Amino acid sequence: MPPPARSSRVKKKLISIAGFIVVAALIGGAKWWFGQTDAETTKVGSCMHNEGTQFSPDLKTVDCSSSEAEFEVVEKFDNTSDDSKCETVKEATISYYQKGQGHNVVLCLKEVA
Repeated sequence: MPPPARSSRVKKKLISIAGFIVVAALIGGAKWWFGQTDAETTKVGSCMHNEGTQFSPDLKTVDCSSSEAEFEVVEKFDNTSDDSKCETVKEATISYYQKGQGHNVVLCLKEVA
């Protein structure tokens, strides 16, 4: 049997490289998606609970009908850490900002009664 044609080996190598790149991109995307915090993934109208302290908050999304609901998100600003943006949001009584992890976010919150 003659050896495989050179172009066939090159195609197989390119397909292998392309497959590796696709798999690496999928793994990286999954790590990024599952590594996001609740502050990054929350939406306006969602409710949050602080599992941390006032000085080191750790906000988690909770059902708004839950007794754990402490704050409602009234505005969200992505790609910024400027919490003064909440000063112009009429309903906001508290601002929360998160820096780092490749995505800065500011949440304007109001306390849930």
